Amino acid sequence: MAFCFFCSAVPGKMHWLNLSFRFSMTPLITLSIHDQMRAALHAGATAVECSLDLGRSATSVEIDAEEWAWQGRRYPYLTKCKERTIYYWDGKSFQPVSRYTNSLIKLVPTEWDAPTFEIDGIKMLPTAKVSPYEDAKRKVELIQPKGKIVLDTCGGLGYFAAWCLQGGAARVLSFEKNPDVIWLRTLNPWSPKVESALTLTLGDVAEQIASLAPESVDAILHDPPRFGIAGELYSQIFYDHLARVLKRNGKLFHYTGTPNKLTTGRDVPNEVSKRLQKAGFKTELNGDGVLAVKR
Repeated sequence: MAFCFFCSAVPGKMHWLNLSFRFSMTPLITLSIHDQMRAALHAGATAVECSLDLGRSATSVEIDAEEWAWQGRRYPYLTKCKERTIYYWDGKSFQPVSRYTNSLIKLVPTEWDAPTFEIDGIKMLPTAKVSPYEDAKRKVELIQPKGKIVLDTCGGLGYFAAWCLQGGAARVLSFEKNPDVIWLRTLNPWSPKVESALTLTLGDVAEQIASLAPESVDAILHDPPRFGIAGELYSQIFYDHLARVLKRNGKLFHYTGTPNKLTTGRDVPNEVSKRLQKAGFKTELNGDGVLAVKR
């Protein structure tokens, strides 16, 4: 059992709540794992070595024609197991790791083990050429987190925060506005456990950043949804706030991608770079984003 301290999304106010943040011990099933069990059963095996935590570890599963067993508990095979879907045990049956409140939020398997997630079918993390977990590592290394207080503006699955903690960050201040995304984290074995060095705030960073003190962080990681979904996180006002809370010579990595480049010719990375320069940063294009240093 771990504990997470959440903050409500009330502009200008920081109402802290002590809530239980349970990391599930449920087995997680994907089509490839389900097929692996069925293939082993067809071959006459009574047990199979596989992963029930999306590749984090391997475990032995007992199998028979009716059910399979793990850690002293028996589970049914899925009657229908879909691609691009992760299933968890809810106590009665296997259900997709997805929720629909205002939009469809879904944890999605990848060939790299570490999952990505989607909002209304839009993939939130890169997976075509690299693991989303390893991609986060490269970006975190750009801001050199050791000993630093890091602002993680759009927490998502927490991969930035995980690598900051592994990199020796003194503290990570992470914000995530969608409670359904935070729920995904409770089921994702690749998401970091909340600990004393990691504060996870349920709130919109576009509003909550006004409550952060000037020059209170040493580095920033900014991985917002695309411009069409969250334009306020690309605004001059928000960039001015990023400059305000960051210490002098502090580093910022801003993921941009290249949306609309092929369809409209829009150059989002350079648009972002110009706004950051106006806010007081020295910038350079780096991979799929902008690396900036506060002047």
